[in-house]
Amino acid sequence: MANYPFEFNPSEPYIKQASDWIADVFYDLLPEAGFEVRDEQIYMAFQLERAYQEKKTILAEAGVGTGKTLVYLLYAISYARYTRKPAVIACADESLIEQLVKSEGDIAKIAQHLNLTVDARLGKSQSQYLCLNKLDTARYGEEERELYRDIYQTLPAFVRQPDTLQSFYPYGDRKDHAHLSDEQWSRIGWDVFQDCLICPQRHRCGQTLSREHYRKSSDLIICSHDFYMEHVWTYESRKRNGQLPLLPEHSSVVFDEGHLLETAAQNALTYQLKHGIFESIITRLLEGEIRESLAVTIDEAIEQSDMLFDTLQRAAVKIEGSDRMEYALSESLKDQVGRFRAVLNTIEEELVYESGTFTLNDYQLKIVEEHIDMMQTALQLFEEPERLITWLREDQDGLALVIMPKKVQEVLKERVFAQQLPIIFSSATMSVDNSFDYMMSGLGLAHSLQFSTASPYDYEQQMKARLYAAYARRDKVMKTIELLHESEGRALILFRSEEDMRQFRQEVQEIAPMLSYPMLYEGTQEISRLIEQFQQEETSVLCAVSLWEGLDIPGPSLSNVILWDLPFPPNDPVFAARRQDAKDAFLEVDMPYMLLRLKQGVGRLIRSSGDSGIVAIFGDELTQNEVRQQVERALPVKGELESC
Repeated sequence: MANYPFEFNPSEPYIKQASDWIADVFYDLLPEAGFEVRDEQIYMAFQLERAYQEKKTILAEAGVGTGKTLVYLLYAISYARYTRKPAVIACADESLIEQLVKSEGDIAKIAQHLNLTVDARLGKSQSQYLCLNKLDTARYGEEERELYRDIYQTLPAFVRQPDTLQSFYPYGDRKDHAHLSDEQWSRIGWDVFQDCLICPQRHRCGQTLSREHYRKSSDLIICSHDFYMEHVWTYESRKRNGQLPLLPEHSSVVFDEGHLLETAAQNALTYQLKHGIFESIITRLLEGEIRESLAVTIDEAIEQSDMLFDTLQRAAVKIEGSDRMEYALSESLKDQVGRFRAVLNTIEEELVYESGTFTLNDYQLKIVEEHIDMMQTALQLFEEPERLITWLREDQDGLALVIMPKKVQEVLKERVFAQQLPIIFSSATMSVDNSFDYMMSGLGLAHSLQFSTASPYDYEQQMKARLYAAYARRDKVMKTIELLHESEGRALILFRSEEDMRQFRQEVQEIAPMLSYPMLYEGTQEISRLIEQFQQEETSVLCAVSLWEGLDIPGPSLSNVILWDLPFPPNDPVFAARRQDAKDAFLEVDMPYMLLRLKQGVGRLIRSSGDSGIVAIFGDELTQNEVRQQVERALPVKGELESC
């Protein structure tokens, strides 16, 4: 494979030659191949030239249909070959990754029409891989053991039979088990409480094998925002433990749907604590020969942890519309946290002495020290409640305490934006009222290059928008069924929460059990399989919570987008903290978030110049003049308002 996609002259600046080649692609090569090249693409290409030349961050807001993906891929691939380091394309979630690498996607088009062999490999999140330990538990468990035993039999021979180690290959991807519901997958999929460092099966693990594969990519590594931020956040600790970072050195980063990076950064900075996990890790010390004082302190720590989680369980209150629970941060609870931290301090001091006696396994000792250090860092935030966001979550194996620092801007500034790399934020929705301030504030970006270009589509001819205000829930279900009949299915219904979607599903089954359109619900199987089914079964209806961004289905299969509610942020601890820090929470937090997400949801409808259809938006808040006016300004066409 030739290193450059053009004839490289070392006596001339690389960026100028790359830009000339990209201009040739859009002016000559693609038109000759029958592509419609848009002015917006060429405009974006010249804007990205500066970002790559000056190694700066750029906010590239390009409307639906501008072909922005093709532009950033051309720069990313050519720059990767120039620097001999792969580019990272970070997508908002796993479904967007699948959209990018599908057989008719932009990477395939580049390879086919520009006669390039593109080395693009997937770096999927850890949660997208099967955990062998959890599978062993599930196939001997109480629920659906035959299902999990069948899955075990499909695993490669080198996993099931340790003596056959002649060849290894990646396996265990969530997509390989697309028939499983999210609940079924959760019993065997990796989660943050798996201790991979000491797992005896880690060298046979599909996740480990996939990591060895994607790290060798020469052009592109495609991952999720969450995975990239996990790489950033764990970079130093992995080096301390003698491990390679999750991602290799790279030449540039593209954050597709970049307006969602702040959420991913917060997720990466989140600490999750469980009593059962702490007990299982700390008791490893008892396997060695230790002094009695350390053994007594370990018992005390386990007892204190149990008391803390028991108190949290009794204080937990369900948050409506969320799978999270909140609790009151009382003085007595802070005292319990303080006592627990004091016991952990004592253990750390005892371990300093114990490590000098060489009676403990060094590897096990390191694991315990790392875990206690993580817990101390997390629990320390209770001393500064103004910096703390915290909630509870009930998992299959117990209560989890989730702790998140309020601000992520410093981490992003130091570990992402301080890199001397071209960093591209690409999305159709990054500005509010022609300003990028909301997004830049959330990311802590003081300076950036930025531009905005509109969609080339004729929305006045292609789209109709309807606004429905003040509908009772049953009336809203009936109106939705009426809208589905109007478009003969072919609809995407977007919900704010899984709880809303579950209630809708139940009500539809009660009101219209014989509805003739196949109803597909997110969570019933792997998301890319669900999207494929929706596209193939033309009259089907897809109900989803996570597909406000990135879903790209041109043609009649998607002729109706229904927003079940205006997508205001949830009433959970993360947004409660943002509201507390704002002078006017509604105008500074709720409205900008809602408008950006609204525009993304509406953008699912028109994906080509031949598309047409209806966008229907429900929202009790539409009775408020201020909200309705903002919504109408955000829509590409005038919306007709109807009240029940």
